[in-house]
Amino acid sequence: MEIEQRQAQVIHQLVQQASTLNGSSIATPIVEATSHPYLFSFSEILAVSNVLQLEGTGNSAYLHLLRLFANGTWRDYKSNSGTLPQLIPDQLLKLKQLTVLTVAESNKDLSYDALLEELEVSSVRELEDFFINECIYTGIVKGKLNQLRRCFEVQSFTL
Repeated sequence: MEIEQRQAQVIHQLVQQASTLNGSSIATPIVEATSHPYLFSFSEILAVSNVLQLEGTGNSAYLHLLRLFANGTWRDYKSNSGTLPQLIPDQLLKLKQLTVLTVAESNKDLSYDALLEELEVSSVRELEDFFINECIYTGIVKGKLNQLRRCFEVQSFTL
């Protein structure tokens, strides 16, 4: 099954769930959405009125987290982490994958040096493993690791 089909199924389920919940219980589908391995689009969940009603409440951090996953990067999270919920490991991975997609939208050659800094990865080996295991194999990006030029050459990506 293609990533788009898997996303559509998950989005439908989460939109239905979020539509029936309110207050602090809305945090559950938001955490599920931001940590789900096949979900990379959040606009439909952000459009749910119950989710939007979190604005200005004690649970607004979850709305802000969902917005961050829809439009932000790992760097954005780091600079606002004091006002957002702490990420669980699956969310951390997802946000770093989304960061790669965001960078790939504007650049076809992603330099290792820039990515090491952007993703806060400590070594080229760790970066290459991340690309292979978490980006290429999952189908969110296609391209080649060019060790000679120290970059990832983007051929295509899925949002």
